[in-house]
Amino acid sequence: MMVMTTIAVTDEVKEKLLKIASELQIKLGRRVALDEALRYLLSEREKKPQLLREACKPAPGVEEALDELYRERRLDEERLERKLSSGRKRAH
Repeated sequence: MMVMTTIAVTDEVKEKLLKIASELQIKLGRRVALDEALRYLLSEREKKPQLLREACKPAPGVEEALDELYRERRLDEERLERKLSSGRKRAH
């Protein structure tokens, strides 16, 4: 036997929960109780480690892009150094 309880929420929260329940009803094609809407919201908050691993996986070509970034940065620094040193020579 399932034990049910009553919870108090503001009218604003109730409206939002009803909206989520109606979206679920449309998605699932069947009637959805507020309890199920709450369960859905709670499950969405739970950690999904496989999604985290997928999101943290390096993108293809990242090593080459990083190498190019470092190369370009070195070239920028060399150009800046030449510009600064040529400016110093003219000032003297």
